[in-house]
Amino acid sequence: MIYVKRDPSLIPDQLLQVAERAQQILETLPPADRKAFIEKKSHIWRSFARYLAKMSYGKCWYSESNDPQSFFDVDHFRPKKAAMRSGTLTDDGYPWLAFSWENFRYSAGKSNRLNTDEGTDKVVGKGSWFPLLAGSKVADWANRCEAFEKPILIDPTVRGDVDLLDVDANGYMQPSCSCIGPDKQERVKRSIELYGLNLGNLVSARKRVLRDVQDNYDNLMDLIMANHDLFSIERLISQIRRATSSDAPYARTARSKLYSLPDGARFCAQPEDGPNQNI
Repeated sequence: MIYVKRDPSLIPDQLLQVAERAQQILETLPPADRKAFIEKKSHIWRSFARYLAKMSYGKCWYSESNDPQSFFDVDHFRPKKAAMRSGTLTDDGYPWLAFSWENFRYSAGKSNRLNTDEGTDKVVGKGSWFPLLAGSKVADWANRCEAFEKPILIDPTVRGDVDLLDVDANGYMQPSCSCIGPDKQERVKRSIELYGLNLGNLVSARKRVLRDVQDNYDNLMDLIMANHDLFSIERLISQIRRATSSDAPYARTARSKLYSLPDGARFCAQPEDGPNQNI
């Protein structure tokens, strides 16, 4: 997972206006009619998918997967109809955010929907989960204080959140060196579980990135030590930097690998600079 910068300029004004009109109607409805209205208007948030995808270069905001054979959803970060806080506690969620594009996240199906990890037989996936840290405020329709909540799930649109995650030498997501304290550790553990970040196919994909970066780095060092031609050296540097650019699949993995190598950080693209620009 890397930071995703949301860009409203990518969204047509007409679509934003459609969502705003739906919100205005929702605000006038009695509680018993809200869920049915939200479901009836599901096409609205689905229409945002192509524009959300542009913000992450077609990658899932949670897993960084860009698998063309996977289906992608527009996930409501804060669930629109029901929010599971624990195995025994569920409330009405955040219906007032059903049409708020800032609550949308572009997500691969395996991160967004409940499914079984074939390696562990555990059920993973976000579904309606939205647990909060102990003692957190809890927003509701009458008191929309979500800005003061303390979510457990890591949010890819918050820089400080994504910095809590890292990738180990075997391709598994893990807490980063800055993930200090029980609350942060809990957030990382639960986020990895609920987003399905260590499903087998994702771990395998990260392993390939780790191998490619290592191979390119080793080849680069050999060329530099041999005083090889500058063109070949620059070509390899560009190739390594492309792997760490924001539009590259599993860029977090490539960056983690380079940071672990001697002087490797100097070959990383600047975080979130954009797709292969000025690198």
